[in-house]
Amino acid sequence: MLNFKVYCRDKNSKARAGEFHTAHGIVKTPIFMPVGTQGTVKAITQRVLKEEVKAEIILSNTYHLYLRPGTKILEAAGGLHKFISWDRPILTDSGGFQIYSLSELRKLKKDGVEFRSHLDGSMHFFTPQKVIEIQRSIGSDIMMPLDECTPFPCEYEYAKKSKELTSQWAILNKEAFHSTTSLYGYEQYLFGIVQGSVYKDLRESSAKDLTRLDFDGYAIGGLAVGEPTEIMYDIVNFTTDFLPENKPRYLMGVGRPENILEAIALGIDMFDCVMPTRNARNAYLFTSCGIVTMRNSIYKDDFSPLDPECDCYTCKNFSKAYLRHLFNAKEILALELATIHNLTFYLNLVRKAREKILEGTFVEWKNEVIKKISVNVQLKEE
Repeated sequence: MLNFKVYCRDKNSKARAGEFHTAHGIVKTPIFMPVGTQGTVKAITQRVLKEEVKAEIILSNTYHLYLRPGTKILEAAGGLHKFISWDRPILTDSGGFQIYSLSELRKLKKDGVEFRSHLDGSMHFFTPQKVIEIQRSIGSDIMMPLDECTPFPCEYEYAKKSKELTSQWAILNKEAFHSTTSLYGYEQYLFGIVQGSVYKDLRESSAKDLTRLDFDGYAIGGLAVGEPTEIMYDIVNFTTDFLPENKPRYLMGVGRPENILEAIALGIDMFDCVMPTRNARNAYLFTSCGIVTMRNSIYKDDFSPLDPECDCYTCKNFSKAYLRHLFNAKEILALELATIHNLTFYLNLVRKAREKILEGTFVEWKNEVIKKISVNVQLKEE
């Protein structure tokens, strides 16, 4: 069982500060996990990710790693940690969301999902058992089970059938997990994923189905797929009431900095999202005063740091003018410097949230920060 402890609960919200232990290190929560889908966080090296960004855990993806490089290569390398030279924890998504996004290229069945590879068109079939086997080959510290992610909007009857399928698969995932062992001599853990779209009775039923199975932690899936933000917050707030206090809670695929802070207040411990890295590669950078677009002409002779409140390598060494120049010149360095900053911004945000929870001033701090960072600096581009 995953060793998770909550050290402090905020008196004015459901926020909590805790930590969990894995074979590859301790993770302090709340935490943001940079997304390294294919065994790499885009545009940044593992050394910089560790030493500059100070990431405690990263996320990779079962679907993508299964297709390329494949389980035989991963096993021959001694698992994903050794293959990518990353000695800190890794969580692997099951690939359910990626298969969901294939839309017409997939076929859902009672015992799994058939899909066509986006790489070469070959046909594959994922069962709950196979997804566990693949993640044993990967050697991730935390595995996610096969589930179905519903779209938004979604009719109630479809959401109900999908929730029931996810619950049935959860049983098979758990059985496969207990009937197999780690290939690399260290303990792995398995989370459950609560589904049910935006329907509270389905979310409650899904949470109860999963908690009866006693997973190591619980994720809330099927959100941030197009529903209004306030509905997302309402469903998260509702769902966390049905999840155990002594297990980590993970909100999948969320999101913007303000979304993360609000979700922490609703009792969430773990987050992942491609937004900081994807936005970085497109010159959209998060700062303590809102989003800036680095290609804008207003920055051509602005020699101030990107964010004076940030201590990252980018902000300590380079100006807005230089970053703008790199992006407009299409230099690869622009992608790395922007990624370093955005990830540092996200990691610093959750670290500060933890600090404020421990101090007992989280809600006041959260509200002040959201007021500042929610400002989008939208300036006309050249």
